[in-house]
Parts: sequence; structure tokens; C-alpha cells
Amino acid sequence: MFSGPRKARLLLFGRKRELLSANGLAILPAVLLAASALPSSPARAQQTPPAAPVVVQPGAPGKPSKTLPPSTKASLPPLSQADVAFMQGMIMHHAQAVEMTALIPSHTDNKNLHSLGARISSSQSDEMSFMKRWLAARGQPISMAMPGMPDMDRSGRPMTLMPGMLTPEQMEALRKAKGDEFDRLFLTGMIQHHNGALTMVKDLFDTAGAGQDADLFNFATDADNTQRAEIHIMETMLEKKH
Repeated sequence: MFSGPRKARLLLFGRKRELLSANGLAILPAVLLAASALPSSPARAQQTPPAAPVVVQPGAPGKPSKTLPPSTKASLPPLSQADVAFMQGMIMHHAQAVEMTALIPSHTDNKNLHSLGARISSSQSDEMSFMKRWLAARGQPISMAMPGMPDMDRSGRPMTLMPGMLTPEQMEALRKAKGDEFDRLFLTGMIQHHNGALTMVKDLFDTAGAGQDADLFNFATDADNTQRAEIHIMETMLEKKH
């Protein structure tokens, strides 16, 4: 088995383990009791209900801000019928521009016109989605047309084209054209179209009480800037064709 010195060391090691185990069992209740007497964690001690949100209304220039009740809710600004008519009309206006750009792939190989048309189609489709959401949030119809009578407005009068929109005859000529002739008709037609949108924005801001809604103001301003830049691009493209 084991030699004398080694056997003695094993017996001594066994006695130490027994003593440690006995001491551990004797100390354990005291440790548990001390732990239970410790204060609870800060997270547990601070289980208080959250404070009510503070609603602050900024004051006018030179005036102090006001603290409003926590129950205060945001509300939309007063609705202007001119704003509603502008959004409804601009949806119709944008829809024709998207229709025009859809003709490009099958009517011309002009790469610059392809790029321009893709940009116009993407931006105006996104803007149409925004305008529809704006009207829906205010409980307003998307279209000026009477249900079941797309050629009549809600007052029963024949609908007129928005400023700058191509007439049915111009659209038909555009559909029949190909190549360079299509390029020319598209550029002149879209310049006319964009200028009409600028007129619509100007008329909106010239109307008393209109254009005050922040979302509509930002949209109309961005649309004005974008279409002015695109008019400049199209005029340059048109000059190169002469």
C-alpha cells in the first residue's frame, strides 16, 4: 500500500478536510443570518412610481415658457381649405408627371433622360405618399373628384387641369413620339409641368391663412426648390439638342 511518511500525510490531510467541513457547517447559519440583515439593493429600495412627464410650451420671443398639465396632448393646427385643395391638386399634378416618366424606357435611349426620369418618378411618388398621409390624418379625401364621377369636383363642376399640366392632346403626342422627338416633347412638357407646380406653391403662400401648417410648409418649400433645380437641368438638356 503506502509507505509510512506518505500514509501519515494522507491521514493528516483527511483530518483537515473533516475540520473544514465541520467549521463550514457551523458558520453557514451565521452567514445566512448576516446576509438577511443587510440593506436591500438600491434598485429594490427605489421602487417608487415614475414621475409624471413635464410638458413645456415655449413662449413667444421675449416671453417665458409655460409648464402645462401632464394630460396635455398635441393637436393639429387649424385646417385651411386652401391647404387641402393644394394637396389634392398636387397629388393629381404629380400623378401626371409619374405617368410621363413611365414612357421613357420604351420611347428613348437617352441615358441622361432615363436618369432624370427615374429621379422625378421616385421623388414625386414619395411626395404623393406624404400628401395622401397628410390628408388622411386630417380626415380629408385624397381626391377633389366626386365618387363615381372622376371628371367632376365636389361642387359638381367640371374639373380643370392644375397649372402646367399637359392637355390630353399633348399627352397623346408624347405617347406617339420616339427618339429625339420624344426627348424634345418630354423636356418641354416637363418644364411646363414643373413651372405649373411653382405657380401652385406661389398661389398657396399668397392665400391668407394658408401654408401655416409646418409639415405642409416644409413640403411646399422643398418641392419648389427641387423643381426649380430640375427645370434648370432640363433647360440645359434641351439647349444641347438644338
